[in-house]
Amino acid sequence: MTAPPRIPPSRAGRLHLRHRLTVARRGADLLEQKLRILRARHEHLRRAEESGARRWHDSAEKADTWLLRAVLLGGESVLDSAAAGVGPASIAVVETVTMGVRHPSEVTCSVPDRTPTSAPPANTALIHAETAFREALRAAAEYAGARAARRVLEAELTRTRRRARALRRHWIPRLESALARIELALEQAEHEDAVRRRWAARTREGGGGGGE
Repeated sequence: MTAPPRIPPSRAGRLHLRHRLTVARRGADLLEQKLRILRARHEHLRRAEESGARRWHDSAEKADTWLLRAVLLGGESVLDSAAAGVGPASIAVVETVTMGVRHPSEVTCSVPDRTPTSAPPANTALIHAETAFREALRAAAEYAGARAARRVLEAELTRTRRRARALRRHWIPRLESALARIELALEQAEHEDAVRRRWAARTREGGGGGGE
């Protein structure tokens, strides 16, 4: 924001500055209202991110444990045959808007079932590992969505806080100072004008009296 322009001390200038000051104060109020909403939403997303991270790490650790058991039972070769029967996963992202900010609100991950013609897992541990990795993948997608949403809201929160601070600490005080200068100048001008009128009135009265 740049400094307010120098406005000549006039009644029109005073009205102009009063209007700009009213708009600036209203803008600061709206930004602070937006900040309160963004903070609440950001806190919700932060908790969702932390919870999602725990679910992801726990499910990934569980999947790794079952995978290790499966490899110990059947060797690494069982992994290739198990993976051959499962297609690629798909991720769907649903977005929402909070105070004009678009961000993910829901992320779902879908892993297709095994094809009927594929060979079944070589051992029970591999079956558990496959189930655990499906869960870990879904947890990772949800965590990534919450993390992305939190980052988007956090960036907007920072921008909005900076704008509100600029209005309250810089722009509004400058407008108030400029308005105060104009009001002082107008007051002085009105006082000087009143003095001149009184002086002119006394002069006319004195001149009239001398002619009688």
